[in-house]
Amino acid sequence: MPGPRSGTSRAPPGRLRATERHNLTNSFSELGLSAQLVSALSAAGFDTPTAIQAKSIPAQLERRDIMGIAQTGSGKTAAFCLPILAGLAQLNGVARPMTTRALILAPTRELAVQIDEVLRKLASGMKLSTVLVLGGMSRGAQVQKIARGVDVVIATPGRLKDLVDDGKLRLNETRWLVLDEADRMLDMGFINAIRAVAAAIGPKRQTVMFSATMAPEIAKLAQSLLNEPVRIEANPPSQTVGTIEQRVILAGSKAKRGVLNELLADAALERVIIFSRTKHGADRVAKNLAIDGHEAAAIHGNKSQNARQAALKGFASGSVRILVATDIAARGIDVPNITHVINYELPDDAENYVHRIGRTARNGASGHAITLVDGTERSKLRDVERLIRKTLPVSGDLALANETGVKPGGAELRPARAPQQRRNEGERANPQRKQANAGRHFSGAKKAAIMDGRKGNNPARENAGPGGAPATAAGWWERPTGDAGPNGARPPKARWDRKQKQAGKARRSDGGRASA
Repeated sequence: MPGPRSGTSRAPPGRLRATERHNLTNSFSELGLSAQLVSALSAAGFDTPTAIQAKSIPAQLERRDIMGIAQTGSGKTAAFCLPILAGLAQLNGVARPMTTRALILAPTRELAVQIDEVLRKLASGMKLSTVLVLGGMSRGAQVQKIARGVDVVIATPGRLKDLVDDGKLRLNETRWLVLDEADRMLDMGFINAIRAVAAAIGPKRQTVMFSATMAPEIAKLAQSLLNEPVRIEANPPSQTVGTIEQRVILAGSKAKRGVLNELLADAALERVIIFSRTKHGADRVAKNLAIDGHEAAAIHGNKSQNARQAALKGFASGSVRILVATDIAARGIDVPNITHVINYELPDDAENYVHRIGRTARNGASGHAITLVDGTERSKLRDVERLIRKTLPVSGDLALANETGVKPGGAELRPARAPQQRRNEGERANPQRKQANAGRHFSGAKKAAIMDGRKGNNPARENAGPGGAPATAAGWWERPTGDAGPNGARPPKARWDRKQKQAGKARRSDGGRASA
């Protein structure tokens, strides 16, 4: 394989190299791959290259930069892994300490793990060292592996930039840079980290960008990172896989749970992914499924890496029939034989719909995508249909589900709460019983006014008593201490004078018994 390019020119602003045409082939050996790689592909069950593989692999073997656009599930991972393995096979020795020969960036941890698995499977029989550099995992273990030098680093941009800034990884000897799902990385705000990493590698690298969609921001990034790139389109941007049967069911937000249970009662739904718009929504759907008797696991950004991997492992092995996920996990789920994808809620970004349903019908298989839509999601549905350039068949009755309490399929919903009767003006909701002594208790200010009146300051109220009745005696608060009032039988307590107090004190001090 030719050595790294020495040119540093970039494509003219606003323009990428025209899409190159390649004749599709029925054999990987015709693409220029070694017999060892072809044998590994055959052992992994890959006999015929997909369109994106047939078009991009020859150009990459010629050390050309690639801007690849292909739908989800079209084989992009093998399309950039195979040329890297072919190039590594021609290098002598091992990587130097704290360096890597190839760097693959992915937006999510799940996608990075999937790439690592595919890379190891394709490298069967080769001596290949790889390391996953991801958040949520032990940083020390990652640094320890990198210190020995590795062939390939598969990383998410955030954790990788941290290691580069800390001097734990040097990119000066990196020959291959791959940006997988570049549009998603831009959406997640990794643009600055990507530019910093590319600058650390230098201009002599071979750069490959793959994306399922093509936006103006992606074209602008490609112009700054790629050197005279070859643009390859396996399918028009945002086009969904033709082997996916898509349909829409109208259902009110409260009726979706019942509709979902009706769908899951069909044994044909053998392995199902249900997508929710939010993390809390995913947890709620998974909890409701467990209550309704279904085996389900949830995966989203709030889960730890170990919990996410355990959920994916259970789903891939078949021990868990249903996986509930969010959009951030949609790019990293590559589980074979997924029969159905159910959109419990439509995504805010219509492009995420393409990535969601791309989890099924992978590598030429067939699949089904079912979307539950309530009244607030009609505009999102129109955005999806406009993006995929297709009108989806609709079933169900949204008005029936919302107004009569009957969902599509005829099952009854919980009856709505009866409206409360309106109260008359001034009527209390819960009237209290009138107090027996209401109005007969005086406040401190009123008591003070009565006292002033009795002292002659207010003659008009001199004889006023509780409730306006004449007062016959002073109140208890007016009498001096010890005065029991006119009805009291006990006389006032006798008081000692000073002489008596001194005499008592003297008796206590000397023990005398003289009388007072």
